[in-house]
Amino acid sequence: MRYRWIHVEEQGQLQWVLKRNCALAPRQLALCFAGLAAVSFAIAGFFASQGAWMVLPFTCLEVLALGVAFFVYARHAADYERIVLAPRRLVVERSLGKAFDRIEYEPAWVRVEYAGARRSPIRLVAGRERLEVGRFVPSSQRKEFAQQLRESLARWAAWRAV
Repeated sequence: MRYRWIHVEEQGQLQWVLKRNCALAPRQLALCFAGLAAVSFAIAGFFASQGAWMVLPFTCLEVLALGVAFFVYARHAADYERIVLAPRRLVVERSLGKAFDRIEYEPAWVRVEYAGARRSPIRLVAGRERLEVGRFVPSSQRKEFAQQLRESLARWAAWRAV
């Protein structure tokens, strides 16, 4: 997993894009699946031609299970979180599978909570509302990411006060 931090100066905003680190592009995934299925069916065809025809139904089950696993992987390969700190708003966009949500906050009312434990989530707290972010940030970098968010919100508040 990885995350990117992008500073967009001309628009006066900070943006963090948090994404999964996908090993295969969709086309590569399809080619990999086709190759594995072809090898499995070739081996099953050889054994079926030798009289062991019961290999074919099990090969079909194997390829079906492999297809389901690849489908689940592909469905979540493009998941991301985007956090944008603009002069008058903090926007959090999350795309997980087919679900997409967008939440806006007033930056002056948001604080960042992070307990510092290995599996602790990073939370944006605005009043009674809590939103977990940083799902795709590795545990070793969560403290640094939470600190970046805190510092950016503090700088924004100081800039606004001027």
